[in-house]
Amino acid sequence: MTLVNDAHQNEYGTKPDIVVKSPGRFHLIGEHSWFFKDKTLSMAVNMSVYVSVSRRHDTSLKFYFSQIDERKKSGLASLKFKREDRWANALKSVIYGFVSAGFPLMGMDIMVYSDILPSAGFGITTAMKVALAVAVKSLFLLPLSDADLLQILECGNRRFLRAENLLADNITALFAQKGSLLVTDYFKSRWDYIPYMFEDKRLFLVDTKVPRVSVWNENSLYEPENALILGDLREPRQNVYGGWRYVDSVSDINEELSVVSEDVRRKLLAIMREHGDVLDAREGLEKQDFFKFARAVNHSHETMRDMFNISCPEIDWLLKRVSELEPNLDFVRNPVTCGRITGKGYGRCLYAFLRESDEEAFGERIAEFEKIFGFHPLVHKVETADGAGVVRD
Repeated sequence: MTLVNDAHQNEYGTKPDIVVKSPGRFHLIGEHSWFFKDKTLSMAVNMSVYVSVSRRHDTSLKFYFSQIDERKKSGLASLKFKREDRWANALKSVIYGFVSAGFPLMGMDIMVYSDILPSAGFGITTAMKVALAVAVKSLFLLPLSDADLLQILECGNRRFLRAENLLADNITALFAQKGSLLVTDYFKSRWDYIPYMFEDKRLFLVDTKVPRVSVWNENSLYEPENALILGDLREPRQNVYGGWRYVDSVSDINEELSVVSEDVRRKLLAIMREHGDVLDAREGLEKQDFFKFARAVNHSHETMRDMFNISCPEIDWLLKRVSELEPNLDFVRNPVTCGRITGKGYGRCLYAFLRESDEEAFGERIAEFEKIFGFHPLVHKVETADGAGVVRD
């Protein structure tokens, strides 16, 4: 907190009026199935982003990112998306959301303080936006409910950034609770908490530094016709979380998917499998059954690799080494480690759940990865975190 206050004062000549801390996050399973109103399993982690704000007496907006020593500026009456503003566009989108909703704001000096840069993924950009939204609400004493704040963020994403608004991103950064994961149900526009009780496991997020490459346009899958097809393959199940599952009948699946190309068919099947993996992982968490949870995670990565085409050889290599940390074949069915690619794009980031005794061996595999592939990954040992909140001295 002292570092944030000092950095803000050094830049703007005054202490901040408010500081908000927001967590990083990653999606374990289901981040690619939002369009089909499915479910996403997410975790907020202690990769903290701080946003500090002080009032101005005019309508100017100044933005400063401390770690990269970069400055941007705008005004309440001249909010525009500028490609060169990069990270600052995310902050401007939040202010645009408030202005569009009719809230009378004043100018602000805004600083971002984060050791993890937005380019790394892990929800840092969302954390910036959510932290600023909470700061503005608190600073100007705006009477906003949780639903109102979500609408502010959605307005900024859709109308200012011209980007999709992913509910799981926002709710994880806003409402996460330490010691829990969240399941976002897009069909019902709600979320639930699941306690995380695997205290004997260690969680690592790895930015492999493998360049993201677009091997296919994921948006091409997001067609109403495809959503209708998957909708027809759902069946009510009262004893299932969320009230439904995809059908198991191979003949029914083949009949419904016969109208699409083989490539689209494979990717829609991947979406169906992802939904099952979210349910299985959730059940494993609920029953404190790591074997079931790990099987769902590993199965999801296989789906991303083989059917959804969203992995890469480098990440596959590293995750295979994770699975080999326990050489006992008895654990093939009941894995004691697991991992998966995470985030958008072909390549870059993964997560891995390991035993404490595996940490040293995992570090050796990372060093081997560097020698073989020439990339220098960043490894973050993380744990669950609370959602965004005002930081008090």
